[in-house]
Amino acid sequence: MPTEVGATPWAPRRVRPYRSPMTDMSADWRVVDGVATAWFDAPSLTAGAALAGRLVDLPGDVAVDVRATGVRVRVAAAGQAGAVSAAARDLGLTADPSALQRVSVVVESPDPAAVRPFWQGVLGYAPTEDGDLVDPLRRDPVLRLRTSPEPRPLRNRLHLDVVRPAAVAEQVRPGEPYGVFGVCHADADGNEVDLVPAGGLDDAPGTTDWHAVFGAVACYRVASSSQQRDLVAAAAALADEAGFPLLLDVRPGLVVLDTGKDRWDADAHGLDVDFPALAARLQTAARDLGATADAEPPRFVQLFLDAADVRAVRAFWLAVLGYVPDGRAALDDVVDPRWLSPVLAFQEIDAADTERRRQRNRVHVELAVPADRAAARVATALDAGGRLLDESPGRVRVADPEGNELVVVAG
Repeated sequence: MPTEVGATPWAPRRVRPYRSPMTDMSADWRVVDGVATAWFDAPSLTAGAALAGRLVDLPGDVAVDVRATGVRVRVAAAGQAGAVSAAARDLGLTADPSALQRVSVVVESPDPAAVRPFWQGVLGYAPTEDGDLVDPLRRDPVLRLRTSPEPRPLRNRLHLDVVRPAAVAEQVRPGEPYGVFGVCHADADGNEVDLVPAGGLDDAPGTTDWHAVFGAVACYRVASSSQQRDLVAAAAALADEAGFPLLLDVRPGLVVLDTGKDRWDADAHGLDVDFPALAARLQTAARDLGATADAEPPRFVQLFLDAADVRAVRAFWLAVLGYVPDGRAALDDVVDPRWLSPVLAFQEIDAADTERRRQRNRVHVELAVPADRAAARVATALDAGGRLLDESPGRVRVADPEGNELVVVAG
């Protein structure tokens, strides 16, 4: 993973989507959303960081996501997979392909080219050759734009929340916001996004590198693979010592430290941890190693679904995505237990709003899973109250109990 000193991977540019063949890959690996992907169970962040440290010198584009329970690795070329698996085996880490999936968002429009600049600016994504928009850091969900002439005049029941640092949000704001909270914007077709400006960690001392983009996030540029390795190891050790399940994402020239949504707040993480104090220690460690904070990349993206029967709709998405409840009594959020996929939040709408509920959304979700697990995932969706709409090779479209659509993609 060569270091890209001074690179700006969040800037708009043409990005080639991954297309990784299965040849030359061990049983550890699966193709998920066209990308060679593996998950290795690990007993701690420190153990996961040891694997990440082995991979920072690999050539090519390797994305490593370290979690308290394991490590996800995605590679651009199948030939890299063997080296990753060998390093994992050497460290005693075991692969678990059942953990693999990728959530994307699809926006349908009569004219995708007309709405693409809106979403590219709000998200800070980059275009692919086929017109989709991707997070250059490959942390947040892909936005796919598809052509559909079907008229849908009423508001969607699914929208995005995007949280970015206040200065960035002000710079990319696509006009005057509206709505109850004054953060809502819509593209030319009426598809909505809440663009929320983020502040810091409540002025906690020693945390100026951190941004409260719902979760607390700090991004650090590094000048060498050894510096990157040392920072990942130091952050993992500090988080393990504190008993906090920090999210560590490793990209060429960059280390991202993240809490996950709201988990820098004691009411959300429920642990005996003073996270702002831990954030200050992490910031000190990064600066002592010579890493440089970058305020541009922090971003949080979640899906927000309106439902008349939140309980039934939520149960469907919990099952089909393999998510777990947020745990806070006041919220209906569901989250990926590994914090690799976007949060899905819910709000109740009036059951009498039948016209809006009957209208097909212009926005839906795609779930890519390994090809050998797609049939089981579709069965899970149907068992959870879903309804089969149609299917084609490698793709099955289902609806939740209120008609919100999910496409299960094999591979």
